[in-house]
Amino acid sequence: MSTSQNNLVNAFQAGRIDRRSFIRRATALGISLAGVEAIVAACTTNGSGGGGSGSSIKWSNWANTGEIQRFKDFTANYNKTHNTNVQYSFIPSANNNYFSKILTELNGGVAPDCFYVGDGDIGKLVANKTVMQLNDLLDSSKSKAKASDYLPGLWGASKTQSGKIFGVPVDCNPLLLWYNEKVLQDAGITTMPADMYEQGKWTRDAFQEMMDKIKAKGKYGFVLDAWDMQYYCWATSNGGKIYDKDGYGDFIAHEDPKSVDAFTWLADNTKKKTIVYAGSLPKGQGSDLALISGQTGFISVGRWDLPEFHAASGMKYDCVPFPAPGGKGGPTPVALAYMVINNKTKLKDQAFDFLTNYVSAEGQKFRLQGGGNAVPSIQSSETEKVVTDGNDPAHAHYLIDARNAGYGLFPAEGNVPGLTDDIKTALDPVWLQGKDVKTALSGIATMANPRIQKAQQNAQ
Repeated sequence: MSTSQNNLVNAFQAGRIDRRSFIRRATALGISLAGVEAIVAACTTNGSGGGGSGSSIKWSNWANTGEIQRFKDFTANYNKTHNTNVQYSFIPSANNNYFSKILTELNGGVAPDCFYVGDGDIGKLVANKTVMQLNDLLDSSKSKAKASDYLPGLWGASKTQSGKIFGVPVDCNPLLLWYNEKVLQDAGITTMPADMYEQGKWTRDAFQEMMDKIKAKGKYGFVLDAWDMQYYCWATSNGGKIYDKDGYGDFIAHEDPKSVDAFTWLADNTKKKTIVYAGSLPKGQGSDLALISGQTGFISVGRWDLPEFHAASGMKYDCVPFPAPGGKGGPTPVALAYMVINNKTKLKDQAFDFLTNYVSAEGQKFRLQGGGNAVPSIQSSETEKVVTDGNDPAHAHYLIDARNAGYGLFPAEGNVPGLTDDIKTALDPVWLQGKDVKTALSGIATMANPRIQKAQQNAQ
């Protein structure tokens, strides 16, 4: 923000100008309408704004309609069970433009005290030092869990290469293949993928054979979602590498034979339409609805679609790890969000108390039990029961296995704002137009690596 814009926001926060005057003057100074709305909403909710007024703390995340009530319930329970003179308030936000709204609020000094950050966005906040470093607090008696209690592969860009931690994984979503059993059976498939996996026979050839049979019946074999981690899973399960230096270094998929092989296999199947790229589906159609309606045999998602599958009348579904050489593959991606603390909060201890309770084993169990849509990020056999109890799906324990071996978005990528979207855009011509895989991957390396190197210097 410019000096004039900051002065105006400060005047509004201090109550020196009224709401109508602020809106009129803010738009005249070039603050976007969305930015104005965010600042007004934050100030209205928090009384005086500024990341903690001394009597209340607010926290925010993105949430769909089904999730909002869980977060409200957690907040109400926290206020009830914790002896504190601070009132905690949950401010839900739509996923669309969530991070842009957070940035606007941070610039205006009215951001929540605690809030979610996506795995592809947290690197920006680490670099500009707008969120607190949490190592000392996590190591203290104030913390309900230590950093070592969380799966080591899940930190992503929330943890710098030197070990500084700026966000804690709230829970997680390991990617697996999910399948519609009826579609497979209608295609003449008698041994289900999970059974083949247990037998050590779940190879890419076995998967290819199933997709071919499904396509022969006029259905999609697999819908490939438009997201680069959906592509990485096929490479890393195949033994390939995407980035060097344990995920902190350069993009190297174009030089890694197993990664090139996996990307080429995906491209070959999209050309012959055994695999359908989600970016080519009619507007409004997604992989989840394709699976539920029986249009496809397989999709790749986390546990987030489980409530939708569960509600689909008569649908029989299950999940299985990605196929791989020898039937047992390498690690695969885990989708993540992190809880962070605004560096400008006036109530750091109270904000951390909320954070640590939220991401603790007890907090994750509270939020995820009874048909929750994620997997605990903390290592706890008691907490993991929220995933495996009830056997929904039948092989729900694969979600735990995939989490234990999996990895979050590579720090090299998470530290570069916009890189995830740029990589997706660079690969769109491969899936949509049949462009050359090696050329596209080499182009990504040329585009990404200078940005990665610069960002890594800033994130130390």
